[in-house]
Amino acid sequence: MIDLAKLNGIWTITINRPEKANSLTLEMLTELALIAESAGDAKAVIITGVGKVFSAGADLDQARAGLAVSDIWERLSGAIENLPCLTIAALNGTLAGGATGMALACDIRIAVPTAKFFYPVMKMGFLPQPSDPTRMTALIGPARTKFILMGGQKITASEALDFGLVEWLVEPEELMDCANDLCHDVMNASPEIAQGIKAMCR
Repeated sequence: MIDLAKLNGIWTITINRPEKANSLTLEMLTELALIAESAGDAKAVIITGVGKVFSAGADLDQARAGLAVSDIWERLSGAIENLPCLTIAALNGTLAGGATGMALACDIRIAVPTAKFFYPVMKMGFLPQPSDPTRMTALIGPARTKFILMGGQKITASEALDFGLVEWLVEPEELMDCANDLCHDVMNASPEIAQGIKAMCR
């Protein structure tokens, strides 16, 4: 349910559970974390999904059983954020709940125009993962972060672009080509330069 392809230094991680809206189980989250923790020699990492939803967040049955408050989410987002290479969330569709942490931890987010973004933790009676509000606030500011997390608002892809939550909207058939194009310069740069620029942007 997690596919990994490696080509010329680009690691493409694909969530492949479209029949369940790419909702994430503990097993899938652990696999994602292990991949991210082992990608230190990658020149770029792209995270995407199969189908029309990037991820609906936690598998509902497992969420009720405790997955919603597991520290695996922080382990995963921390591993992504700490990668020295360029990281891109290629959002093939709607992004919801705890899966938002993966995208927030990436350096760049691109999305299809039909994507929607929501994080209904307050409605469900959970706190968000600790780092998610901090990363979201850094991107879109505290008021808009509360608009999503406390106001329970589902925002469109165009609103996400206006907010600064995503950097680029692209058509579905162009999504992965655009993601790979964004990796072009880092593929041809020395790792020290790419890592240095990333470190300077933190």
